[in-house]
Amino acid sequence: DFALLIGMSAGIVSFVPYLGLIVGLSAATIAALVQYQELFAVLPVLIVFGIGQAAETVALTPLFVGDKIGLHPVAVIFAVLAGGQLFGFFGILLALPAAAVIMVVLRRAYGHYLESDLYQN
Repeated sequence: DFALLIGMSAGIVSFVPYLGLIVGLSAATIAALVQYQELFAVLPVLIVFGIGQAAETVALTPLFVGDKIGLHPVAVIFAVLAGGQLFGFFGILLALPAAAVIMVVLRRAYGHYLESDLYQN
């Protein structure tokens, strides 16, 4: 009965990595337990939510975010994983802006190199 509300809530808080997953999964599990009053009824909710979350995390987010900031989807996944591994939660939050800045600097440096006398001669 609360699918739309739970989905919208999870979507709104999903700008913080993993928070949308935690909020949505917790709310969906509690709603399924309250509505059906059986532990077995929670399994389909977990499966559907897990498939949706996996599709968003693996396919949709890297595709859309990468297009907006000019990064390849694989680079987006790598940046988030590397940021999380190196700096934990704050690394995940700062991974994409840092990767975008690094790419701008590298592209600009490469352009200057192509125009330099070192490359021309």
